[in-house]
Amino acid sequence: MNTSTLIGPFLKRLRSMARIDPSRDWLILLGLSTIILASSIAWNVWTFNTVANGGSIGAPVDRTLPAFSRSSLDAIHAIFAQRAAEETKYETGVYQYADPSQ
Repeated sequence: MNTSTLIGPFLKRLRSMARIDPSRDWLILLGLSTIILASSIAWNVWTFNTVANGGSIGAPVDRTLPAFSRSSLDAIHAIFAQRAAEETKYETGVYQYADPSQ
């Protein structure tokens, strides 16, 4: 089948002197919109079912354990403890804040 015979009539309608048919144009627009909406809903339902059943979209990922050490976690806890100590100094009044706007 030759694609020029399929596309030719549509290109003729797009020319400036073509006869305007609003009902036909709206039906084409609504038909294409319905097809796009239905395919979007079908894709989302398939994706949801795949993920809900434990599958993955795309290439499967290798199952590896996360690499972390206890010393790095202790360092992070120490940083947060220092920040909490500084916060309590501001709240209890150890640090005085002078507001320049007053």
